[in-house]
Amino acid sequence: MTLLSVAMLVALASAAYVVIRWPNYQCWGDTPLPTVSLLAILFTSGLDVGLIMFPLIDFETYAAGAEYSFASPLVVEFGFWGGIVWGFYVLTTLYFCAIEPRLKFFERPLVRWVHNLVVVATCAFTAYLFLAYLPSYVEGINPALTYFTVGSVIVVAVLSSTRLSVLRVLSVGSTAMFLLLIVIAWLASGVGVKGLVNQLSGLSAYVTHLDYFVSPLNDYHGFYLSWWFAWSIMIGQFVARFVNGMRAWKLALAILFVPSIPIALWFSVLFGYFESGLAVGQGVNALMIGVGILFVVNSLDSLTRLYSQNLGWTVEALGFQKYVGLHVALLVGLVVLYQFTPLKIEWVGMVVIALYTAVYATLMMRRLRPSIDSA
Repeated sequence: MTLLSVAMLVALASAAYVVIRWPNYQCWGDTPLPTVSLLAILFTSGLDVGLIMFPLIDFETYAAGAEYSFASPLVVEFGFWGGIVWGFYVLTTLYFCAIEPRLKFFERPLVRWVHNLVVVATCAFTAYLFLAYLPSYVEGINPALTYFTVGSVIVVAVLSSTRLSVLRVLSVGSTAMFLLLIVIAWLASGVGVKGLVNQLSGLSAYVTHLDYFVSPLNDYHGFYLSWWFAWSIMIGQFVARFVNGMRAWKLALAILFVPSIPIALWFSVLFGYFESGLAVGQGVNALMIGVGILFVVNSLDSLTRLYSQNLGWTVEALGFQKYVGLHVALLVGLVVLYQFTPLKIEWVGMVVIALYTAVYATLMMRRLRPSIDSA
């Protein structure tokens, strides 16, 4: 817990320092995209099915736990998913835009393999979560159909990762479907405009209790923060490829606030169901499952595209059939490992913290070397 707290503070402080120190640095990626596409890719790649499936379960946990009594379950859930935790992505996106092209730390053979093992493991964890929680959202689904559904999603994601044009359409489409889900779920809840506004206004308590979310409240919060760490480097590397010349301060604000707005709306709508004891209707539940599947496909597509390019396991290098066969087998194998072995996302998060430490050490060595050489 202490290591996680220190790592969290250092990462967020570093993000703030970089933006304040170089606010007007112009960030460019090697494949710049229009801002709408960039933000959609950020949102859908930086989140997964847990955003759809976790809140109603989490609200019950937070309402019953004494350690969460400082704020409402809605504020706690937002603190775990929105706001400052996106500062991880601010730091890593700016790093891959401005520093990595010169430092080339992630091109070192050992680092490259460790980093991409992290990407593959986190990618598979997204599919594993979908496998684990699907039975609780599809009443009566049998194990065979659960495995078939997850396997089909993996195949579709790997197929979609072969074309960048598919990613753009998928990201924008998934974002639009998520916004549609929010509207339909809100209308079905019957809370009305006033009720939704009241829920959203309650989120102001997040700002006054910000200090509670900077370090782990307990093991469950530690799980969430480890999860964010596991995602942070690879999402920064992926998103940095599509940045279109935005200045550092604008990019930071976009990463911090744009995804948090729909997250706040979605959680507020779901909290209305929780507070009123209203069950989610079959139609809304089916749409939740559909959007959750789109989010899984998005995440798997993005991460498969990232590690395959990093390792040279691309369609061009392997051929279409070998590419699809390799990546499907790799992801399915790791999903099975998550299910039947003690492998945890917390372990992956610790490896990422070690990579952060190595990057900081390398930067310090580069900064100190001239003075050492001249001594």
